[in-house]
Amino acid sequence: MLKAHADWAYLVLLSNLLVGVWSLAAHWVAPLRVRQLWWAVAVAQATIFVQVALGVYLVSAGGLKAPGMHMFYGFVGIVSVGIIYSYRTQLKAWMYVLYGGGSLFLVGLMLRAFYLA
Repeated sequence: MLKAHADWAYLVLLSNLLVGVWSLAAHWVAPLRVRQLWWAVAVAQATIFVQVALGVYLVSAGGLKAPGMHMFYGFVGIVSVGIIYSYRTQLKAWMYVLYGGGSLFLVGLMLRAFYLA
């Protein structure tokens, strides 16, 4: 299960990096504003919830002890997804920048979690 947690972390990182760049590019390049972008954003952000669930399982059932700040960055990732989602109506004109910057912020959180693991 620890290997699954480690492998899934790369999917979280790469998927959020890709949708972050795609979303920021879509702000300036109209042909990139397609419905598939929003599906990709939803999937990329959902990977964070799976990653945290795997980590919680490893700590609770697996008996592993994770560094405290490593867990902190995982939970901040979940909260960040909620905050990004909550601002979508207020920042409708800047939605691509919101999701692009938000996804890249999530990448930064995941890099910190990598470093601490």
